[in-house]
Amino acid sequence: MKILHTSDWHLGQNFFTKSRKQEHQAFLDWLLQEIDKNQIDAVIVAGDVFDTGSPPSYAREMYNQFVVSISQRNCALVVLGGNHDSVSTLRESKSLLACLHTHVVANTSDDLQDQLITLKNHDGEIGAIVCAVPFVRPRDVLTSQAGESGTDKRQALGDAIKSHYHELYQAAVKLRDDAGWQVPIIATGHLTALGVSPSKSVRDIYIGTLDGFAADGFPPADYIALGHIHRPQIVAKSEHIRYSGSPIPLSFDELKFNKQVVLVEFDGDQRARIEPISVPSFQPMGVLKGSLEEIEVQLSEYLEHDDPKAVWLHIEVSVQDYLSDLQQRIQLMTEGLNVEVLQLQRTRGPKAQALTQEAKETLSELTPNDVFQKRLALEVFEGEDELARKERIQTQFTKIVAEVEHAEGEE
Repeated sequence: MKILHTSDWHLGQNFFTKSRKQEHQAFLDWLLQEIDKNQIDAVIVAGDVFDTGSPPSYAREMYNQFVVSISQRNCALVVLGGNHDSVSTLRESKSLLACLHTHVVANTSDDLQDQLITLKNHDGEIGAIVCAVPFVRPRDVLTSQAGESGTDKRQALGDAIKSHYHELYQAAVKLRDDAGWQVPIIATGHLTALGVSPSKSVRDIYIGTLDGFAADGFPPADYIALGHIHRPQIVAKSEHIRYSGSPIPLSFDELKFNKQVVLVEFDGDQRARIEPISVPSFQPMGVLKGSLEEIEVQLSEYLEHDDPKAVWLHIEVSVQDYLSDLQQRIQLMTEGLNVEVLQLQRTRGPKAQALTQEAKETLSELTPNDVFQKRLALEVFEGEDELARKERIQTQFTKIVAEVEHAEGEE
């Protein structure tokens, strides 16, 4: 039984106003080639198929065409809802896609059978059972109790997710034993496991309720396919618990590590042979850092760039003084080069320099949190500890931002 584990496609994403349509299509075409090459029996997408709850029409078309293409290869597809995905969007075509060897699990359910999926190998025999756990929304597993503290809510959510995993795993074991199958059990998840390294493009989930899920809360499945963290990595030093990561870089800091999908093979037993497969780059990107002189030297490396696609660049300039014409200088340096500067920033200098720079920073150099902190710093609160109140307001702001981002994936 051969399975490909992937996640966090984020179809429909815009990257500094740039569409990722061509990159995503190139990835899906490459993935189909890998399915043919490795004779894959099933593909698991561990959440965040789409970038928003209302993806553009071309993203839906791309998704639907992939379902058709993979079904023609007699390869099953398991799609899990992520925190970016809309439950209603995924469920609207669930019944139709079921006719094309595609299993969609948009959200958790009281009926465990909805999350138990049997997968067949190329011989038409049952080859694996999947405990298909998508992004777990607190409302799906918890009932709010009056008077609960933040610590109580964190503990309750963690316990509820752990309980759901183990109930589902026990149901899978019973199904396997009753049928007399000698097949592996695979679990999935879309969450933040404790101890992992996220990238800047990952939006925190469970803010204010659950910071991370402990690895010992997972059931003893033979392989656990995780999504949400865009950097591929092993969890808790356990080879069989993995994040496949996103297939394309969703932020410039993700250029630091290779993109991959994970091939998981079970050959006559329940021991997994795990092999990461590197995903090629479909869009040239780069990060340049240093002084203006150093940036100019680094840009000279692109004189020989003959790829028809322009290189997308993040440039971070370290300067002693504020330069009002920084953008114009960079434009002159890149003139004639097949590059596009998507993000230009100044390196944050020492506090002494910050005083003169602060007033001249442009909005594009600041995050929403930076803007909020600068505005908050201007406020003067009387009658209570000023620092404590500002910290409390900052915490409330962070929680509101997280809730607004989560709302994109709600019904």
